[in-house]
Amino acid sequence: MKTLKINFTVPEDVAEELKSRVSKRKRSAFVTAAVAEKLKKLEEEQLRQSLVEGYQVRQAEDVEVNLEWDEATLEEWPR
Repeated sequence: MKTLKINFTVPEDVAEELKSRVSKRKRSAFVTAAVAEKLKKLEEEQLRQSLVEGYQVRQAEDVEVNLEWDEATLEEWPR
């Protein structure tokens, strides 16, 4: 896999904790895994939001279709 060197800024306390908890040779992998996890959660949240918006847009149409089916399925039932 091709890799890129990226420079970014983090708060001093985060940098110090990273240095104290993760060995120098494993920091890139650690940060990569953390960023990948966060990106996956972001993608899942965006998908969830898109689904919610889609359901909301279709809600009125779904109610209308359900009412039509209720009439069709109940028309032969005795009242």
